[in-house]
Amino acid sequence: MEILDQYNINFENTTIPITIYKDRNKDMNTIYEVGILSIGKYTNLIVEKIKEDLLREGIFDSSSSNFSYDSMKKSFISKVEQLIKFYFPNLKFEERENLITYLVQKSLDLGFVDILISDSQIEELVINGAESKVMVYHRKFGWLKTNLQFLSDDEIKNISLRIALENKKFYSNLSPLLDAHLRGGHRVNATLDAVSTKGSTMTIRRFSDKPWTVSDLVNSKTSSSTSLALIWIAMENEMSIIIAGGTGSGKTSFLNAISSFIPMNQRILSVEDTREIRLPDYSHWVPMEARQANQEGKGQVSMLDLIVNTLRMRPDRILIGEIRKKQEAEVLFEAMRTGHSVYGTFHANTASETVLRLSNAPINIPKISLNALGLICIQHRDRKSGQRVTLQVAEMKDSGDENVVLQYNAKTKETEWKNKPESLLKRLEEFNGIDEKEFYHLIKEREFVLEYLARFNINSIDEVGQVIDKYYNEKDNLFKVIQRKNTLWKAQQEKIKEKEKQKQLLEQKRNPKHITN
Repeated sequence: MEILDQYNINFENTTIPITIYKDRNKDMNTIYEVGILSIGKYTNLIVEKIKEDLLREGIFDSSSSNFSYDSMKKSFISKVEQLIKFYFPNLKFEERENLITYLVQKSLDLGFVDILISDSQIEELVINGAESKVMVYHRKFGWLKTNLQFLSDDEIKNISLRIALENKKFYSNLSPLLDAHLRGGHRVNATLDAVSTKGSTMTIRRFSDKPWTVSDLVNSKTSSSTSLALIWIAMENEMSIIIAGGTGSGKTSFLNAISSFIPMNQRILSVEDTREIRLPDYSHWVPMEARQANQEGKGQVSMLDLIVNTLRMRPDRILIGEIRKKQEAEVLFEAMRTGHSVYGTFHANTASETVLRLSNAPINIPKISLNALGLICIQHRDRKSGQRVTLQVAEMKDSGDENVVLQYNAKTKETEWKNKPESLLKRLEEFNGIDEKEFYHLIKEREFVLEYLARFNINSIDEVGQVIDKYYNEKDNLFKVIQRKNTLWKAQQEKIKEKEKQKQLLEQKRNPKHITN
């Protein structure tokens, strides 16, 4: 086998080795191998007996109004310690701790799924029934086959039912589709074997431990400072924006990141099917999530219900997880026309495709109404390299057609001005008194701030928010700080270059090269 990478992850205070290798002897698959605790058959029987004892005592009962996962976990561990001492009296301390961790994984948490989720390099993990190995999507290596597999379909069902219970969602053969999230915010989609004929499935989208910020977008070359500066101006001036792209292109992460451009004192309402949007604690933010009907078919709260309700809650900004249906789109565009600032995600690969999809069946928004939008931002993921980029930033003309203002050049890897922003300039001058000269000056100013954030790796939500707030309220002071830091940084870079030059000269003296014509 050819080892491609090896590293450790920390799970429940335990170090777990990860090995990624290409198996040349079998099917040439690239394998993601997890070094986990191995339990023998006899030990496993006793572990199952311990679980039965705990089940009889009602330790897993979550129906109580005072139910708390943390308190249940403490009670569980305490009881498990007693039972292990009874069944395994001669077990060493370290072995006992490993067995407790194993039991917690199998009985309360998600088994080895939790181990995979604790690897920050994984973006997605997929369970395709008990007959297949679990698959993961790795940031560096793409899709990988793991060495992990469920013993039975019932084991997968139990985990998905546990997730449904925590999310207070109805999930059974009558309602075999589940959209939910884990305690860490990661998104889960599950199906039962009533609809997936090869067995129950689960797809988990793992969110980054730290939400992406605009400085992360610049440093990762996902977006240019010019694209973000243009979006910043549009958002400050309360223009509505749709972020479109394919699956996994980073639409929601991008929406999260640019939300830092919203001034701190404004009221934000978010509406989603499944919670994905994460804003900083200091935001004046009310998150809302749609709800399925119960077993009697009652109690459903749809996305449309929530969107209509947000308009009665005096929002300054409305964030929509994803625009999917005709009625949702109609209400949103009506909200835009009545002066609300709306930001949402949408499935389309280019700005022109976004206009076509919005203005044709099944959504059918009249094309003339699309000019209520300020910008369309297109996110794209290169499936070969895994690199995500802001492909296009387009403005909406009065006619409802798109005008691509900024375009990513795949050859040069640079974002370039493609067309002059006519409608955008007209709106800025009409409503905010910003002429063309001032517009380009503001672009340069914001590029300056964004490049400062990226250069000094200021990438926590709170820190980025503070810098943007200072730009709004103490611009002159902020620029003095940036200029001072930039001067120090340039001096340091010069010293580094000088040291490197001296090192090269010394190397040449030690190893002289004779050049002849």
